Amino acid sequence: MAAHRLALSVLVLAVLLLAHGGHVAGEPWPLCGDGGEFDDKSQYQANLNLTAAALPKNASASPNLFATAEAGAVPEKVTALALCRGDASSRACSSCLVNAFANLQNVCPGSKDAVIYYDACMLRYSDVQFLPADDSGPMGLDLSITVRNSGNATSEPGRYQRTVATLLNATADYAAYNSTRRYATGQADLDREFPKVYSWAQCTPDLTPGRCRDCLAQILAQLPLQFMDSIGGRLLAPRCSFRYETKPFMNGPVIVKLPARSGAPAPAVVPMAPASATSEGRKYSAPGMVLIILLPTIAAINLVAWLFTLRRRRRQAFTKAKQPDQNYSIDEAQDIESVESMLIDISTLRAATKDFAENNKLGEGGFGPVFKGTLLNGDEIAVKRLSKSSTQGVEELKNELALVAKLKHKNLVRLVGVCLEQQERLLIYEFVPNRSLDLILFDEEKRQQLDWETRCKIINGVARGLQYLHEDSQLKVVHRDLKASNVLLDMNMNPKISDFGLAKIFGRDQTQGVTNRIVGTHGYMAPEYVMRGNYSAKSDTFSFGVLQLPTISGSPDDLWLIDPTNRAGMGALDGWNSTGDARPVHEQELLGERCAEVHPCRASLHPGQPNRPADDVHGGHDARQRHILSPGSLQAGVLL
Repeated sequence: MAAHRLALSVLVLAVLLLAHGGHVAGEPWPLCGDGGEFDDKSQYQANLNLTAAALPKNASASPNLFATAEAGAVPEKVTALALCRGDASSRACSSCLVNAFANLQNVCPGSKDAVIYYDACMLRYSDVQFLPADDSGPMGLDLSITVRNSGNATSEPGRYQRTVATLLNATADYAAYNSTRRYATGQADLDREFPKVYSWAQCTPDLTPGRCRDCLAQILAQLPLQFMDSIGGRLLAPRCSFRYETKPFMNGPVIVKLPARSGAPAPAVVPMAPASATSEGRKYSAPGMVLIILLPTIAAINLVAWLFTLRRRRRQAFTKAKQPDQNYSIDEAQDIESVESMLIDISTLRAATKDFAENNKLGEGGFGPVFKGTLLNGDEIAVKRLSKSSTQGVEELKNELALVAKLKHKNLVRLVGVCLEQQERLLIYEFVPNRSLDLILFDEEKRQQLDWETRCKIINGVARGLQYLHEDSQLKVVHRDLKASNVLLDMNMNPKISDFGLAKIFGRDQTQGVTNRIVGTHGYMAPEYVMRGNYSAKSDTFSFGVLQLPTISGSPDDLWLIDPTNRAGMGALDGWNSTGDARPVHEQELLGERCAEVHPCRASLHPGQPNRPADDVHGGHDARQRHILSPGSLQAGVLL
């Protein structure tokens, strides 16, 4: 079924691209719709003039070089979108868009729906609403233009195309997930014939990371169809575009750098949940040649889909058989692509943190101090700076870098970049405004924010993050240091697991590891890990169970102790009353609220006891009562 969906999606896009003539030489590249028309004295022309006067100024003044505009009322309403290339200057952006408005009206006179592409900018206007950037909005892939260079790769064309595919996918990943401007450039080393390949990928900044990557995936799927053996080319669409060349064509610095890879095969270009393009916008006129080549195209697309499915199965079998080495290093070829694409120079970070000013310091841990910074594009970041006296050390930094660069999940903190210059070792993360869970959980005033719904959201979010680490990610990872201070909360109180310095990678068939070096936080560590050095996904689950106790009760986590000799069960959650209402020990202010997960929580702790724990003790606990936990009492720590 997935292969059929892929074939259909690629087929639709291929036909649409063929309808626009494939190779188109010389900018600008306009497309005129065959829908509504207007004349010079119409209200639509007046509204278009208003848009043309405002949009170039707004786009060139925007940090993202992007703007949208609407003027007038239906049916003469004008909707417009303008985007300049991410490395364009404000002046170049404004000049390009002014020319775009003038030229588009000349080459598409009277057309209410038209789009034009330049090297430095693109413009679209229409009487149809196309601006929503969410799932309801069209991508406009039926308005795309394909431009191919005439030269072909003469030696090892297959290797050249694999390098191009790898580079463009890495560039697309960075544009979608690491840039608020949804823009990235790239460079890959190749061979003597073509020493370097350069790339560019960009989306409109109003798209979410997922929508941006989806759009880029759909147009990148055209590489083997539209750019076979071509040494350069571009595919331009209203919402996303890419380009690759053997010579530099960008004005700004290269963001993603890939080294030469000795002929290693590149991953396939895989569209991410492609959406059908048939429902987007109007249909445009196509040359008669489309009818002649349509049947061969269908056969070719189905062949590509079949080969893609076969290759994916083989890759999955290879991945399952492979046992990753547990000591990852940033020097390994597998890690270089991830790491080098995220390098940030020290001058940028000094400017962002005001030279690591004390008033920008967020805190300090075993790794070293953490500073808040603001990049030139307005993105807020958190910068971890390895101190010379750090007990965590360089190996933990490498471990965290190699791991987090590969892990992407909404409940894991996102790594933005890394800096290894001037004897500095810095990790740059997204800034999470509500800081760590412990700072809120154990503060009398801040704790008032934590109603039952929020506490449940935190617990469930951490559970989803662990599920991703243990089962769903490309790497099977055991965190080994899950605790309240390593759970960060964003502005909406969504949890993000952080600090992977102690994490370990498992092979897919590996269930546990053994170490003589016991590291972590006492109280959160599973007994078998503390006493014998055995760790596994269950160790994280145990820590997760311990983490839930202060999250539910509000008690500081230093009050929860592990007694390996006590098998009697747990009387920790003393607040369950006989009616089944949840009464956290130190959170009497929450008595009027309920958590939908309270009963499942209690049931997992005490099977067969529907109302209250058998050894529940009431009355006689003061605010600093210590609760003794046995290894068996947590039932592997699973509460939800």
